[in-house]
Amino acid sequence: MYNVHSELGAGFVEAVYANALAVVLQNAGLQTEREMPFEVVFRGVVVGRYRADLVVERKVIVETKAFHQLDIAGTVQLRNHLKASGLSVGLLLNFGSKPEHKRVICTPAFPQSGRGRTTRA
Repeated sequence: MYNVHSELGAGFVEAVYANALAVVLQNAGLQTEREMPFEVVFRGVVVGRYRADLVVERKVIVETKAFHQLDIAGTVQLRNHLKASGLSVGLLLNFGSKPEHKRVICTPAFPQSGRGRTTRA
């Protein structure tokens, strides 16, 4: 994260940082998927869809932000993405004027069948 921020600086939109971070992670040999789609399932019915900024090794969701500073809304969004995806670990990365990061752990509260799933769009 810090090398991306130091090379690009602040001021770009989130997608630019996510794309650059994907390049760094892929060059490090990590499987990285951009804009990975997930479905939100409620009582067996798909009630929504979203795309995670990055998913690394199909284990970690990475959400990128380009705010002045991180706020609670980003954490809540990432926590919801973790619940819907069935993944447990997420990183919230802020590429604002001062780079910040936050790790979010979400232990599953529902059985496997109640979680979201990935889709191929």
